[in-house]
Amino acid sequence: MKFSVLRNYIKFRKWGKYVITLAVFLVIYLFVGDQSMVQFYRRRGEIKVYEQQTRTYRRDTKAAQRMMQMLNNKDSLERYARELYFMHEKNEDIYIVDQK
Repeated sequence: MKFSVLRNYIKFRKWGKYVITLAVFLVIYLFVGDQSMVQFYRRRGEIKVYEQQTRTYRRDTKAAQRMMQMLNNKDSLERYARELYFMHEKNEDIYIVDQK
């Protein structure tokens, strides 16, 4: 019995420091600091959100550019003003019909 305990103690002294060092390294690598795996996955989620926002802003920018091209024409500018802001010429009546 004493011999097996002594043998296990010797094995632990020989390899135990490496196992403990590896365990501490893994804990630090996975959970502690700015470069940890937890932070990595959190930042990965943030990047996906920012990419979605970028796509939304690009789509909105393209729509605004199309609108600006359309409004360069005087007739379409007048139509836009009449429809959106209810502008009209003098002596002209406007009737708003709600279609549902």
